[in-house]
Amino acid sequence: MSSTVTVRDIDPGDKSWLKREARQASVSMEEFVRRLIREKRVKTERRPMPSEAFQRHFGPGHGVELPPPARHGYRPVAFADESGA
Repeated sequence: MSSTVTVRDIDPGDKSWLKREARQASVSMEEFVRRLIREKRVKTERRPMPSEAFQRHFGPGHGVELPPPARHGYRPVAFADESGA
């Protein structure tokens, strides 16, 4: 599956820079733009928060009941006294 993107009114200085960089990398301008986009996407991908990763692996779909979110994402553990004293 292929799609074409046309960029209109590109600054001539940017276009010449793009051509020069693509020539140095020995690829077409289109391939160079694809690589730039892919690199930018990888750099900006957000890593999941630990709570999101935990939910994905141990959430309700896997038989684990998660505690409700607390303020600042942290809830101290409280132990119940079962000794009867």
